Amino acid sequence: MAFIEPKPGLVVRYDYLWTHEAAAGRYQGKDRPTCLVAASDSSAQPRFVMLLPITHTPPSGGTVGIEIPAKVTRAIGLDDEPSWVIVSEHNIDEWPSAGLSPVPGKSREFSYGYIPPGLFAIIKAKFLELAKAKRSPSVRR
Repeated sequence: MAFIEPKPGLVVRYDYLWTHEAAAGRYQGKDRPTCLVAASDSSAQPRFVMLLPITHTPPSGGTVGIEIPAKVTRAIGLDDEPSWVIVSEHNIDEWPSAGLSPVPGKSREFSYGYIPPGLFAIIKAKFLELAKAKRSPSVRR
């Protein structure tokens, strides 16, 4: 089975491991949609990607998230509940990863689609701002 090219803005199903879960000693997360925010060069072996979690839980406290408009969630096949891309933490993993899983109801598809370029620019800018300020910790998988 061929995996899609990891391009920024791609939304894949992945077992995202939150930083607090990793700190508690867990090694596996919950399958959820995640937004690929960056990928190493295609000639790099192994190839690495940075993944941001998508959640229904509104950001609070020190968590920073960008809300995904309902028309975007519908267009890429997410459910109808409000969703946020969390930019204040991320996973780093090899591509393709054993953490990828099929989209529910689509046994051979691992991606939902792409976040539109305008929205992705906002997500990326906020992620980079937090990363430069060392306010976006990572879990290396």
